[in-house]
Amino acid sequence: MAFHEVRFPANLSFGSVGGPERRTEIVALASGFEERNTPWAHARRRYDAGMGLRSLDDLSALVAFFEARAGQLHGFRWKDWSDYKSCLPSRAPSFSDQVIAKGDGVTKVFQLTKTYSSGPGHYTRPINKPVKDSVRAGIGGSEVFPGAHYQVDHAKGLITFSDAPDPGAEVTAGYEFDVPVRFDTDRIAVSVASFQAGEMPAIPVIEVRV
Repeated sequence: MAFHEVRFPANLSFGSVGGPERRTEIVALASGFEERNTPWAHARRRYDAGMGLRSLDDLSALVAFFEARAGQLHGFRWKDWSDYKSCLPSRAPSFSDQVIAKGDGVTKVFQLTKTYSSGPGHYTRPINKPVKDSVRAGIGGSEVFPGAHYQVDHAKGLITFSDAPDPGAEVTAGYEFDVPVRFDTDRIAVSVASFQAGEMPAIPVIEVRV
């Protein structure tokens, strides 16, 4: 699928509504118990881009972006203001934020990930669209540096070290990231009079697998 490595204007996504969606299949048994299962290993996020519009200039910028993506045809980057860092929103990313792997003395290429934990449960999310120049990395508790020690593929979220980390050494990373999405509609329907009166158009955006 075609994907444009361009971010939806961040000032327009600020104020949008959305978040992760899970798919769970539930079967109610005759005994009253339930069996629950999910066909999805990862959540899929949905947003409404219309909620972030504040002026006719914003609307014009959105239409231009929509036309340049040919509606649903081309994917693009989206900044989810509620979840765009490897750390807490109030902090700056650090090289020690996320443990993404342990070295084996051979592997040099690692996928960036973010782990969500609560109680006994945890979920590890692959990060495919890190923000350029935001990635910091560490090996065995010490920071290493881009160019000298590693390179980042910002289109796939892969970090490649010049030397394979030692066996058992924790490979860590911190970063900002975008969500790969596409528009979930082929039309934008808006009345200028309604928009000026405070009625926001519905412009759905949905995460895509890359």
